[in-house]
Formats: sequence, C-alpha cells, structure tokens
Amino acid sequence: MPVPQVDHVLLALPPTAASASVLRSLRADGVSVSPVGHGIGVLDAIRTRDPALIVLDVELPGPDQTSVLAAVQNEAPGVPVIAITPRERRAGLLHQLRGDRDDYVLRPFAVDELAARIRLRLRLGPALDHAVLRHGELVVDTEFGDVTVDGQTVSLSPTEFALLMAMLAEPGQVVSPDRLAREVWSEPASANLVQVYISYLRRKIGPERIRTVRGAGYVLEP
Repeated sequence: MPVPQVDHVLLALPPTAASASVLRSLRADGVSVSPVGHGIGVLDAIRTRDPALIVLDVELPGPDQTSVLAAVQNEAPGVPVIAITPRERRAGLLHQLRGDRDDYVLRPFAVDELAARIRLRLRLGPALDHAVLRHGELVVDTEFGDVTVDGQTVSLSPTEFALLMAMLAEPGQVVSPDRLAREVWSEPASANLVQVYISYLRRKIGPERIRTVRGAGYVLEP
C-alpha cells in the first residue's frame, strides 16, 4: 500500500544517481517529494511545501550544513530530519540531532536502506518518540543501525536491514511479498527474491520470528 499523498518529503541531496534512485522509488509508491540540490533552497522549500520529513545531506553544496541543519530545526521544530553524513563527520553531528525525533544515515548509503527508513518514518509519524524500536526480544536502534535479538547483536546487510524495517512498520500483521518488493527494492523485485531475503533474515533473527501465511505474505512475530 503506497504511503498517503498527504505526507511530503523534502529530499535535500546532491544530484547523484543514488539520490535519483531514492526519488524514483518514493514517487513510485505515491510519496510526494521535493528534491533540493543546493543548501540555499532548503529553507525556502520548507516554507512553501510544509514537509512531513526532511532528508538533509550535511555536505550539500552551499552554506555550511552544520548551520543549515540548525536553521532547519529552528524553522520546522516539529519535523523530523534524517541527516546524511560521511562517517568522519558523525561524531560532530550527533550533538545536533534531537534524539527523540531525528535520525542519520552514513554515506555512502544503500538506496534501499534509506528509502525504507523514509517510509518507516512516514508511517510512524508522531508515534515514533525515540530512536529504538522493540518487538518482543527484537530491538532496532534506528539511530545507529544496531539490531539485537535476545540481547545478542546481529549483523544485517543493508537489504536485510531495509526488509526488517519494512516489517517493523506492521509488526504482527501480514505483509505481502508485493508490498515488501515495492518498499525494500528501488527496482522491481520478484516474489522469489523477497522469499530469498526472508530466508536470509530468518537465519539471523530466528526462523520463528517470521511466519509465512500461505498465499498472503509474512508476519513478524515477537
């Protein structure tokens, strides 16, 4: 099911192939997106488009993005921000993020993972009051991308992480392969590919945590 059109995303990323893929993926799901390729236009875009979510690359061309991030948070204090940052700037960025509202993704990022985080954030909206998602003994720290199961850290590939995030948006509910294919992969994916990655994810978080409902899809169990 596409994300409702009422949610608007401001995508403030340099014009690269990766950002173009994210843009196509979100628009294909019915998400309203405004791309901004330069720091100068970010605040104007916020005022004119009233976004539900802002994705901001901290190295966007233009003014110093540390200042732009602060201005964005001041201009739209109730709007969550997903900051895109290289690893070497992460430490300096963390003190600027509002722990109950903002998130970050390291660059270079996987298109599938970023798109999945955007979709999840839009679905949860104001209900997401912290960066840690819990479902039984499965815990995902969305700020750092850490996943633990029964207290043990689990290492997931970007696609596996995106798949888990998509299922966490509907815990305990049946999610169809078609929906997972749309939300996790930036390009068309078959039901067989979804099944393959479901099997990968089961091996890492436990086979009992993903139940197959024949002819309908998959359920993330606690």
